[in-house]
Amino acid sequence: MTRQEEAPATFVDADLRGARFVRADLSGAVMRGVDLQGADIDAPWLAEAGGSLIVNGVDVAPLVEAELDRRHPGRALRRAGDPDGLRAAWAAVERTWAGTLARVEAMPPGAADASVDGEWSFAQTLRHLVMATDTWLGRGVLGRTLAEATHPLGVPNAEYATDGYDTSVFTTRTPSWAEVLEARGDRVAMVRGFLADLTAERLAVPCEHPWGPGRQVSTLHCLHVVLTEEWQHHRYAVRDLDALDLPHRPDHDPAI
Repeated sequence: MTRQEEAPATFVDADLRGARFVRADLSGAVMRGVDLQGADIDAPWLAEAGGSLIVNGVDVAPLVEAELDRRHPGRALRRAGDPDGLRAAWAAVERTWAGTLARVEAMPPGAADASVDGEWSFAQTLRHLVMATDTWLGRGVLGRTLAEATHPLGVPNAEYATDGYDTSVFTTRTPSWAEVLEARGDRVAMVRGFLADLTAERLAVPCEHPWGPGRQVSTLHCLHVVLTEEWQHHRYAVRDLDALDLPHRPDHDPAI
């Protein structure tokens, strides 16, 4: 019997307080009479077409997206469908990350390499974005091979190895902060350079899906993924920086 054919798990009068679900598939889960006060849910695919989250009969997915756009000026531009809009969207990404980088530089030494709850450090997040750019712009849009597109300092997603992909293209050493910034800066400039002379016709050019050989997507689709990766991981990074900053806040009470 396949995983899809197995009967769904049922929890009745179960105490799941403090439970932690990481990379868990809860799509279609039904919860009735549950206490979710203080629950912290991160669902990055909620904004995708057809995504929904029903709470007390209300689809809150559009409300979540609207609030995130309000909190992060420029985020809504990631949906742009024309060259000028995409250039403006990338400029907003660069401004946002520049401010966050300045924040990290002003934090105590080691902040860039600190992990919160086992998540990627800030430096690892930047390295993952290097990999994301290599995947969707380098391989997807520009048609480069894995070896040609991949920067060795990139950090792949957690399932990369278990899904059978070649990890030998990435270094196993921990790079210096300066090296991370150099790699990230190079990939940011690569996106900016591609967008500089982008035309409407180019957006419709088909590309091979970097994760699905034989499947085609448009150049616009690949650029939208790049922009989405930037904003999603910026949200994670800021969330963890806030946690690292909390003990240093003058109003922080460790007894609470």
